[in-house]
Amino acid sequence: MSMNVIELKNVGIKFKIARSKASRFKDIAYRIFKGNKSSVEQIHTFKEFWAISNISFTLKKGEALGIIGRNGAGKSTLLRVIAGIYSPDEGECKVQGNIGLLQLGVGFHHELSGRDNIYISAAILGLKKGEIDRIYDDIVEFSELGDFIDMPIKVYSSGMVARLGFSISMHLKPDILLVDEVLAVGDEDFKRKSRQKIGEFREMGKTIIMVSHNIRELKTLCERTIFLENGRIGFDGSTADAEKLYMERIAEKKQRRKALREIRKMENSL
Repeated sequence: MSMNVIELKNVGIKFKIARSKASRFKDIAYRIFKGNKSSVEQIHTFKEFWAISNISFTLKKGEALGIIGRNGAGKSTLLRVIAGIYSPDEGECKVQGNIGLLQLGVGFHHELSGRDNIYISAAILGLKKGEIDRIYDDIVEFSELGDFIDMPIKVYSSGMVARLGFSISMHLKPDILLVDEVLAVGDEDFKRKSRQKIGEFREMGKTIIMVSHNIRELKTLCERTIFLENGRIGFDGSTADAEKLYMERIAEKKQRRKALREIRKMENSL
């Protein structure tokens, strides 16, 4: 029986968001109006926002998990927790094995060249210079960056950043691959080549978590998918069932927008 390589138990991440001056003024005015002047000093400049909350799931070695959800649902935050970039504010996250995170711009030093970033990324995973030298040409060739490899990352397009990040992660062969919408950028030839590489990665028995709005893409690689809603798990099961729920939510949102437009038209006509 395969062991769990990822275990999350009641994980939550919160951020502090700056409150607008108008919002703070309204709170102050409301409390004074209600005669609660003593609580005015308790109004904070920042408010807490839970990006994800009460997230629990496990993943076994060799499994491929999809994650979908609307923008702001907490998908990228969840990946960063698993990658060790964020520490949970509540709950716990256990991961066994080296991780490769494919998320645009994450982990790169933008003032340094692509070449420098290859060596830094590999060194962080414990590779020695001789080992990096042996895979360097393969990384550059797969990325298709050519002479741009010696230019600073800050001049790269999003597609170029994605190609470099993908190439580095695949050639370093991590135990766990986290993919965050990277295949949404770049030309079709590179996307095709990348999908093929991910397929090979899975055949090697590696573990994959893929975030994507492209449900068809998830269906080709992941039998199981988690649907995130407002930072919580709304569904965890087959990708086919997750697709149905996701499409239902999109349809509901379109209906609400249509209803609001009709209401505004009626109000304007009065």
